[in-house]
Amino acid sequence: MNSGLAAAAANAFSLHRSGDSSAMGALVDQVTPLLWHTARAQGADPATAEDVVQTTWLRLVEHAAEISDPQAVLQWLLMTTKRESWNAVRRGRRTIPRESWDEPTTSDTPPPTSGVDPALASEERELARAIWQHVERLPERCQQLLRLVAFVDRPDYSAVSEALGIPVGSIGPTRGRCLAKLRLALTADPAWEVTA
Repeated sequence: MNSGLAAAAANAFSLHRSGDSSAMGALVDQVTPLLWHTARAQGADPATAEDVVQTTWLRLVEHAAEISDPQAVLQWLLMTTKRESWNAVRRGRRTIPRESWDEPTTSDTPPPTSGVDPALASEERELARAIWQHVERLPERCQQLLRLVAFVDRPDYSAVSEALGIPVGSIGPTRGRCLAKLRLALTADPAWEVTA
C-alpha cells in the first residue's frame, strides 16, 4: 500500500493548521487530479467536477478545526468530494460556466493550465483525447480506476480503494489488466501512432 499521498496531505494539513499554509499549494496541486477524477467517477461532468473540487477545498478550509486527525485529511477530502458530487449530479447544477475553457476537451481531459507552451499543450491534448476515447470503451470498473490513477505519480492505493470501494490488494492487478486492455485497443487502432 502506498501511503505517500496520505502522508503528504497530513503533513500539509498540519502545517496549515499551525499557521503555515505554504504547503497547501503543493497539496492542492497533488490531490486535485485525484479529487477531480473521483468526482467524474461519481457521474459528474467535467464542469461539475471542477465545481465539486473547488467546493471540496473550500469545505476543508471551513472545517479545518473539526478534523482532529491530520492523517484522515485525504480520506476526508475523498468523502467530501463524493458527497458533493452526488449532490451536484442529483440536482444537475453547475456554478462555473464552461465558456472559460478556450478549446473543447474530452470528458476526461482536465482544463489546460497557464504557463504551458500552446503547441505542446495542443499536442498533449490530442494524445489525451485519443487515449480517453479508448478508455471510454473499456468496462466501467476500468474507466473508474484509470480516471483515479491517471494523473497521480504515485497513487495512494488506500485512497483509491476508498474512492472505488474495492480492496487495496486488487487495485494493482486490476490496473494491470485495464492497462493491457487499453494497450491492445490502442495498438489495434490504425489512427494511433506512438512516437518515440
